[in-house]
Amino acid sequence: MNQKPETPADASQENKMGVMPMDRLILNMSLPIMISMLAQAFYNVVDSIFVSMISENALTAVSLAFPLQSLMIAVATGTGVGINALLSRSLGEKNFARARTTAVNGIFLALLSFLAFLLIGFLAVPAFYRSQTDVGEIVNYGVQYLTICCCVSPGLFGEIVFERLLQSTGRTVYTMITQLLGAVINIVMDPILIFGLLGFPRLGVAGAAIATVFGQICAMLLALLFCLKKNPEVPVSFRGFRPDAEVIRNIYAVGVPSIIMQAIGSLMVYGINRILLAFTTTATAVFGVYFKLNSFIFMPVFGLNNGLVPIVAYNYGARNKERILHAVRLGVIYAMCIMGVGVLAFQLIPGVLLSLFNASDTMLTIGVPALRIISISFIPAAYCIVCGSVFQALGNGIFSMLVSVARQLLVLLPAAYLLSLTGRLELVWWAYPIAEAVSVLMSTLFFRRIYRQRILPLGELER
Repeated sequence: MNQKPETPADASQENKMGVMPMDRLILNMSLPIMISMLAQAFYNVVDSIFVSMISENALTAVSLAFPLQSLMIAVATGTGVGINALLSRSLGEKNFARARTTAVNGIFLALLSFLAFLLIGFLAVPAFYRSQTDVGEIVNYGVQYLTICCCVSPGLFGEIVFERLLQSTGRTVYTMITQLLGAVINIVMDPILIFGLLGFPRLGVAGAAIATVFGQICAMLLALLFCLKKNPEVPVSFRGFRPDAEVIRNIYAVGVPSIIMQAIGSLMVYGINRILLAFTTTATAVFGVYFKLNSFIFMPVFGLNNGLVPIVAYNYGARNKERILHAVRLGVIYAMCIMGVGVLAFQLIPGVLLSLFNASDTMLTIGVPALRIISISFIPAAYCIVCGSVFQALGNGIFSMLVSVARQLLVLLPAAYLLSLTGRLELVWWAYPIAEAVSVLMSTLFFRRIYRQRILPLGELER
């Protein structure tokens, strides 16, 4: 007679990631995340619109905050990916003690991350802005905005870690609710605090920052409530807590490569902008508009990626090879379908998309071919993103990092620079398809290696 596996209180049933039909499971896990990430993309656009109503310098100041804000998000989400992968793998192995240890150590790491950016906010923000511009008004606006975002960032780090605890057990609907709450609060509070409506003082860019951090804190508190009330597999308790070096090392084995992957994106944007400025400032405007537009295409695929990581990790822990491979196949199909919609939009109506941003004739002349050329890389990118989710789920996040570094720093930037030497701006955009082709090759080679070493040896699911 088989012995009943250890189960935590109120969690006697098999986790859905081990039994639900895979097509339903992927949609069940990913759709809520996709919706919430689309809401985040929407609020980022609306946020910029409100700030631009103050002045162009205010919008510039908020835009220049991108590298440091991007680094904050990279640290938070990268650590969250590591927590998610280790936690889901522990649950798949029925190792509930390690799952609990992972959860509390993940929260501890979120607190340390906040303290690091608190120091940066107090000590480094003025120097950060002065290194980019000597326009006093931009520096003043920027210091107001970014100091608040850094020094009052516990909501950002706490929200992401608590949402990852929910995602690791398949409760992605709750993460959708928390992210939507944060986005809605931010959108509603932006005009009230920026322009001083409903009796509130007019705070300008500081109001935009306060709206942002207030939305994050509200989302964090709701996510914590869901973790305490709706997530019995991973009880959160700091009674007798001591940092576990092995768990932290395992979290960062996946998390650090993910952090680096996301952080180098801002370096790539800086480099491309420098190349485009040699042609015209309008080209950099086109590049900025491209990033706003592509977020509505890539965010759903990143949501799919976040849903796949715990599915693959759980079934790896459960030694279920067939479910892992089924998840990967469906993930590639779904991601390519999403990207296919983006390709059609960029190929058929690029002028309409650019006109949403009041594009001039010059901007349309530059932007229409740019969107069409760059979109060629979308479907290959879908394949690479799904491969990256497998690498992260199985604890080989270094593979994802290597692909990202090669794509953005070793191929895309040099290719864009070499193509710019021709003096033809439209050729610079071809750096994207070239870089994506290299990413496909590297992702395939790494996937074959991880398949042979980690997936193929798995036996049948033990009964």
